Amino acid sequence: MEIREAGLGDLSGIVGLHSRARVAYYGAGGLPVGEILTPELAREQREGWAAAISSAHKRVRVAIVDGALAGVLAVGPPHSSDLDPRTTAQLYQIHVDPQRWSRGVGSALHAQFVRHLADEGLVLGVLEVWERNTRARAFYTRHGWRPDGTSRPGPAETPYLGMQLSPR
Repeated sequence: MEIREAGLGDLSGIVGLHSRARVAYYGAGGLPVGEILTPELAREQREGWAAAISSAHKRVRVAIVDGALAGVLAVGPPHSSDLDPRTTAQLYQIHVDPQRWSRGVGSALHAQFVRHLADEGLVLGVLEVWERNTRARAFYTRHGWRPDGTSRPGPAETPYLGMQLSPR
């Protein structure tokens, strides 16, 4: 497996992988595909990933397995103004192609996030995970994340839950 910084040449592959992952985890949570994949969301995904790849403040990395895009990681400053970006980073997204689940891709990308915290001298990681995404919640718990008591509205009247990681 190779993990490298993403470039704009990776954009279409990232958007496709993100869409497949969304269908898998939101679908497992009971959302119909028509609510998961819409032209508006596809446009927002493409614009958001392009902005993240081009951002001076965010990092996007891709995992390549056997020459194919297998996963993507996006990290950067916390969204919440209550958190200090001098001590905290947000794990915005880890997505793994569902065909490659349970093969170490997500764990390798997570290790990149932990390395980012160490390299930047940060002491806290934060993320949000959809409450019905039990697979992701279990993954993050296995990697040391704990609920922080925060939430915000999400699809299907199901919130996104906040989690924190203090790797030191």
